[in-house]
Amino acid sequence: MTSTRGPVDQPAVPEVFTPGRIGPLRLRNRTIKAATYEGLSHRGQVTQDLVDFHVAYARGGVGMTTVAYCAVEKDGRTDRHQVVWSDEAMPGLRALTDAVHDAGAAVSAQIGHGGPVAESRSNRSPALAPSRRANVIAMNTSQAATVADLERIVAAHGRAAAMAVDAGFDAVEVHLGHNYLASAFLSPKLNRRTDDYGGSLGNRARLARDVMRAVRDAVGDRIAVIAKLGMDDGVPGGFWIDEAIPVAQWLEADGTLDALELTAGSSLLNPMYLFKGDVPLAEFAGIMPQPIRAGVHLVGHRLLKSYPYRDAFLLEDARQVRAAVDLPMVLLGGVTDRAVMDTAMAEGFQFVAMARALLREPDLVDRLQRDAGARSLCVHCNKCMPTNYTGVRCVLVDRRTSRGALWGKTEGYAAPPPPGASAEWD
Repeated sequence: MTSTRGPVDQPAVPEVFTPGRIGPLRLRNRTIKAATYEGLSHRGQVTQDLVDFHVAYARGGVGMTTVAYCAVEKDGRTDRHQVVWSDEAMPGLRALTDAVHDAGAAVSAQIGHGGPVAESRSNRSPALAPSRRANVIAMNTSQAATVADLERIVAAHGRAAAMAVDAGFDAVEVHLGHNYLASAFLSPKLNRRTDDYGGSLGNRARLARDVMRAVRDAVGDRIAVIAKLGMDDGVPGGFWIDEAIPVAQWLEADGTLDALELTAGSSLLNPMYLFKGDVPLAEFAGIMPQPIRAGVHLVGHRLLKSYPYRDAFLLEDARQVRAAVDLPMVLLGGVTDRAVMDTAMAEGFQFVAMARALLREPDLVDRLQRDAGARSLCVHCNKCMPTNYTGVRCVLVDRRTSRGALWGKTEGYAAPPPPGASAEWD
């Protein structure tokens, strides 16, 4: 089957600061604030801090900012405060999208299910995985998902995508990476099933394809649909580029995608593989409760491995997928200056995604547009990573929590929650 959802009005070598199209969505330029879990929602609700976080990138010039991470089900949360798609969350999500639009940018919602990465204690339910597995980092054991679990979660992706339309989002980004649930099923290291969801690559890709079909069926052409697909788990025996290429081709042939963003690494098996740069081991230990803190000090160097940073560090693998599909593609990883952006465009990517560099400078896109020779001030120390649960930020700019004084109070919500709405999250 040949996809009918290829690039629309895309010049052969676009200029990064010209408008670009993802399905029905037209962006003012080709830069995207990549999803970085903000740690600014509270009891499943959008706070004013979360709104302000994304408005800063809209005012700073990005074409689109990505809200991360919105769980499709409560048992898919990776943090007890994460937004879960629910009626109670909708007023705050609408306030967020309205504010970003008023600031001139589009806004995407990253949706997914944490699977084995989910926080089972606060979710009060076991973390789900393809196969039963001990999680050394979280110090728990994940449970093998039943077929009924998978059918429920597929349907939840469709409901979440439909709610994203109602909340005013311009796009959804479906998380198929980092060994969250769909990615864990893709990984031969994590998926030891013998049913229709395990064994061959076709079987292991079934969940990802079913999820994308549910999302497309739910939204039609009303908003753009993007998939964030892992290329490499970063561990021996894991999912790798030779399998990522056919999966990308299948997703394209299914006609469920408007664009594809590529990532790497595993939140379970090799968290630093995506980020490159310094390993903030002491900072990670500092945010952990005991006895996990002691474990991080003892064996953290084995789990958090060091990889030298270089610009465009995912390009080598991403260009192999680029050569195999016709979909518009987003280059992520080490996008810090105009030279990398121009390289991405010349290599056939239509968009670039930035994360850590924008945490340091929310107005970096505007600065690069004014001065092609400007450079990011990000030093790749990765000390922003442990701030995820206190309000993600560049600690070289602000060492305090970025949660405001009203965080967790009714007046601090982007839209006041209905009476009693927060009781479920206690």
